[in-house]
Amino acid sequence: MIDTHLLALQLMAAQGALGAFDTLYHHEGTEALPRRGTAGRELAIHATRSSIYCALFLGLSAWAWHGAWAWVLLAVFGIEIVLTLWDFVVEDGSRLLPPTERVTHTVLAINAGAFIALLAMSAVGWAAQPTAMVWQPHGWLSAFLALCGVGVGISGLRDGFAARALFKQQKQAQARDAQAPVHFGTKPQQVLLTGGTGFIGQILVRHLLADGHAVTVWTRDARGAAWGFGGAVRCVQSLDQIPAADAIDVVVNLAGARILGQRWSARRQQQLLQSREGLTQQLVAWIGTRPRKPWLLLSGSAIGYYGVQPQGDATELAEDAPPQNIFMSTLCQRWEQAAHTAVAHGVRVACLRFGFVLGHQGSLPQLLMPVQLGMGGRLGSGRQWLSWVHVHDLIRAIAHVWTVTESATDPVAAQAFNVTAPGALGQEAFTRVAAGVLHRPCWMPTPAAPVKLLLGEQADLLLEGQRVVPAQLLRTGFQFMFPDARSALTDLCRPR
Repeated sequence: MIDTHLLALQLMAAQGALGAFDTLYHHEGTEALPRRGTAGRELAIHATRSSIYCALFLGLSAWAWHGAWAWVLLAVFGIEIVLTLWDFVVEDGSRLLPPTERVTHTVLAINAGAFIALLAMSAVGWAAQPTAMVWQPHGWLSAFLALCGVGVGISGLRDGFAARALFKQQKQAQARDAQAPVHFGTKPQQVLLTGGTGFIGQILVRHLLADGHAVTVWTRDARGAAWGFGGAVRCVQSLDQIPAADAIDVVVNLAGARILGQRWSARRQQQLLQSREGLTQQLVAWIGTRPRKPWLLLSGSAIGYYGVQPQGDATELAEDAPPQNIFMSTLCQRWEQAAHTAVAHGVRVACLRFGFVLGHQGSLPQLLMPVQLGMGGRLGSGRQWLSWVHVHDLIRAIAHVWTVTESATDPVAAQAFNVTAPGALGQEAFTRVAAGVLHRPCWMPTPAAPVKLLLGEQADLLLEGQRVVPAQLLRTGFQFMFPDARSALTDLCRPR
């Protein structure tokens, strides 16, 4: 005869293993829910469900719930079922689940239904017993279930804190948008955006919609992007899907593969060039086929255009500073040159050379992690310049360039704008500011050699720098909300 209670515990163990895979691979990995601005409610539900599963895994690992405890157990099962159904509804309303996650969730739901049904059968018998938590260990199975309970409890805390941070960030953004809305030009426009699902792109879309513009996003996953934007944005996988009769007034080109990560092998360099230069060439070629051309192309670039600056050299690099013959500089030069060809179609072109962008997403959370753990410090010499910009100032800078260009009367010509705050710092000085804002020590140096060994040429992104100044922005009257690192980091790292 099958021991239904033991079978239920074995199914619970399978639930724990599969749930760990779903959390690590999907929620933390491919979907990055703690960094997804729309995932606050989903994470809050996950946190509640995780606390329930923590209690179930620990409580059922080696105990039988007799008497009144059996009714408590049945009530907890009921609550979990309701939360699971609510979780399904919220997930489907906020994002398009990838196939692997949808299959995983289906298996988890079926498995949960099975062990809950079996445990409910045991609970009916337990309810007739005197009220007590009776010790009934099951060897290695009990140990594994207890481990699952600890793991899901930690995951629940992680999701709870992440949900709280996302709600705070959303509230902060709404308050800022209400107090100082960002205006792009003087009238509503039809905007085509590449890179719209990225860190900067998502924020830009929100501001464009708030300012009354119609947005089309060119993306590899049009269905998922449209889902993520709640149907407020037209998403296309091919530029041919935009009818010739639909006039596009402004193109914002922010697409590009992540540059920091894999070593810059010849193959990787080609991928990076294709994702920037190649895609921009496609975009300009498409502009050339339009019966009515956009009047403006705002094309992304980076301060890597200037190459690296010798450490100890405090020269300020404005837009007229020369590039260098190294890969990061060549990449930006070719990216900008591809954008410049749109001038031949009568399009005004502005290349935006972004510095290190500070925001709740992007690379800042990874940069601050050792500081938060109390292990921040000098990287390499620590004297390399770090030219940065707060993401909200970046969005305002895009709006400023748009507005300034709209009113320009000079002949059509490509321009460049450094999008960096005026308060560039050395890496060690920046880290000390971050440590001060976070109330952490700053003491642990990281030598340059292992970084160079691990990353090769791209280690220059971390170990070398440039002191870039926003000369063009300042000359045209732009005012930064966050001109210094302390104000920017205080805004982003305030207690939540």
